[in-house]
Amino acid sequence: MGRLGVTEILVILAVVLLLFGGKKIPELMKGLGSGIKEFKNAAKDDQPANKKEDETKE
Repeated sequence: MGRLGVTEILVILAVVLLLFGGKKIPELMKGLGSGIKEFKNAAKDDQPANKKEDETKE
C-alpha cells in the first residue's frame, strides 16, 4: 500500500497541473529547489560546529 505506481504518479501530476496551471509550476519548482539548497547548506555549515563541540567535551 505504501508504494506509488506509474498510474498514481500520473494522476498526481495531472491534479497538480490542473490546480496550479502550466505557468505557475516552474516558479514552484524553482522555489522548492532553492529551499532544498538552503537546507543542505545550513546542514553542511552546522556539521563542523557539532564536531568541534564533541571534541571539546572529550
